[in-house]
Amino acid sequence: MDHLLSKTVAQSTPLVDPFGRTVDYLRVSVTDRCDLRCVYCMSEAMTFLPRKDLLTLEELDRLCSAFVEKGTKRIRLTGGEPLVRRGIMDFIKTFSRHLKSGALDELTLTTNGTQLSKYADQLAEYGVRRLNVSLDTLQANRFKDVTRWGDLSKVMSGIEAALKAGLKIKINMVAVKGFNEDEIIPMMKWCHDKGMDLTMIETMPLGDVGQDRNDQFISVSDISKMLQQDYTLSDIPYKTGGPARYVKVEETGGRVGFITPMTHNFCESCNRVRLTCTGTLYMCLGKDDAADLRAPLRSSEGDEQLHLAIEEAISRKPKGHDFLIDRDNKNPAVKRHMSTTGG
Repeated sequence: MDHLLSKTVAQSTPLVDPFGRTVDYLRVSVTDRCDLRCVYCMSEAMTFLPRKDLLTLEELDRLCSAFVEKGTKRIRLTGGEPLVRRGIMDFIKTFSRHLKSGALDELTLTTNGTQLSKYADQLAEYGVRRLNVSLDTLQANRFKDVTRWGDLSKVMSGIEAALKAGLKIKINMVAVKGFNEDEIIPMMKWCHDKGMDLTMIETMPLGDVGQDRNDQFISVSDISKMLQQDYTLSDIPYKTGGPARYVKVEETGGRVGFITPMTHNFCESCNRVRLTCTGTLYMCLGKDDAADLRAPLRSSEGDEQLHLAIEEAISRKPKGHDFLIDRDNKNPAVKRHMSTTGG
């Protein structure tokens, strides 16, 4: 009875940070491993976490469920590549009980698309309605270069399988100078022809990837100006719960989103925290401050200490990040790789 009472109390007190923002969106990196090595995300010789350090899928379920009890409405599974984690589909099937109960509004994934041919139908069956697919080029040779060994045809087949299964897809394209500026318009046309949204993302200085990101950076404002030379962009109120600002392209009828962590941060409306596969909670993508949730998770069969730890962590959520690429020392703003935090 006490355990049920504590859950009721927990549910009645949503997570609100020191700046009055309700935190109701959790991004969960279920693994730091990936079957690709995108040059802006990972070094080629990545050292991954020992498997023994990862939370079990049962522990991830309990931890994510604690967030649902605290008012989390959206959960996005990320990686690494989430679909390479062994047993992940069983996790999604079990965790979808929160969708069926109405406690959770949405369970989504960010994926590189390589595993979608295999799993798209199951994802749809288990209640996933929307996917973000990371794709920076439509040219096979460039795809192989940016991913270091990826097969574009495998991703394209996966996207087709997901669309056939009824999943809505948004393509995430990282703009990289000297690599894919010339593909932004072709990518937009391709996405809109297939009924998919496109989101343009500025490259972020997370982790040592073995090259200078100063030379890779393109501002989203420059991309917007480029699009406006031939297209009419109209501001729209459309939101998905994430940081993207969307416009409608009048000539295609489709949407383009802009994520601008470098040139215009989106911190004033941030409703997100990020959980790693080891149980570390980062309150801000651009800060190193973190909370260990694995210890309270494992210290008791009840969730009271876990709820307290989550509340304490949210009380430390900063007002915003201060991403800057270090132009003198060429150091990343944050040393951990994107794949560790989950984007």
